[in-house]
Amino acid sequence: MKLMFEKVLPTENASWRYWLYELDNIDFNWHYHPEYEICLTLHSSGQRYVGDSIENYGDFDLTLLGPHLPHTWCSTPREDGKQQQVYVAQIPVAWLEQLTAMPDLIALKPLLESSRQGLKFSQSVAKKVTSIFISMAKAPPSQRFIGLLEVLQLMLDDKKAQTLSSSGYNISITSDPSTDKLDKIIRHLHQHYTDNLKAEDLAKLVHMSTNHFHRFFKQRTEQTFTELVNQLRISKACSLLINSSMPVTTISDICGFNNISNFNRRFLQFKEVTPSQFRKLYMMH
Repeated sequence: MKLMFEKVLPTENASWRYWLYELDNIDFNWHYHPEYEICLTLHSSGQRYVGDSIENYGDFDLTLLGPHLPHTWCSTPREDGKQQQVYVAQIPVAWLEQLTAMPDLIALKPLLESSRQGLKFSQSVAKKVTSIFISMAKAPPSQRFIGLLEVLQLMLDDKKAQTLSSSGYNISITSDPSTDKLDKIIRHLHQHYTDNLKAEDLAKLVHMSTNHFHRFFKQRTEQTFTELVNQLRISKACSLLINSSMPVTTISDICGFNNISNFNRRFLQFKEVTPSQFRKLYMMH
């Protein structure tokens, strides 16, 4: 299967990405990205592919993968029908390596160097990391950052950590024209997300059919076109709710929502509170 480049988008109001996937099964998706990745897989079993390593995995599977290291997991649905969970933290290289230049965090350097082959960690450490990842779900960005440092420290202290791919493993990642197309799409979205965006217009921008554009976008960003546009709009709305006294209806219009009920519905979907409740909670804190 062709090795695919994945575009990693930071979580709202953060410089790195935290995400929880809840899936019936994990499809084989051989891919790479330039970020470090912490991956915690729960309630799942199957095969893990990292570089030239192929291993069976089970519950509480915790790994740290270096930049540009090809990887995927693959599983079948559980017999009991329960969903499988994958917690992911993806951290830009420059961001994380600048931290290790600090005397306080210089001890992390060997961990990051070893991660270029891929590292897997003991189940006891994975269970501790699980509680941290769960607590991150509703935590503010500053608390998530502290949790990330706690996870890295637990990994550093794990004496049972094992490398995955062989020391001689190397893959030549050639230039991919589709990567330029994806960057063009993402730049356009960030510049025009408050406009009346249509998938067919973005498809024309990169010379694709609309159906191909939807498949391409989902495969490369792990989000649908609509999900990403709404995420950008809600992020802008949060900023306006906090930093201005504009009425909610005005903010809805500015952020590109066609009516207030749609804005309220989307905001509730992303933030689990209404725009008015969000503003009130922020003022209280």
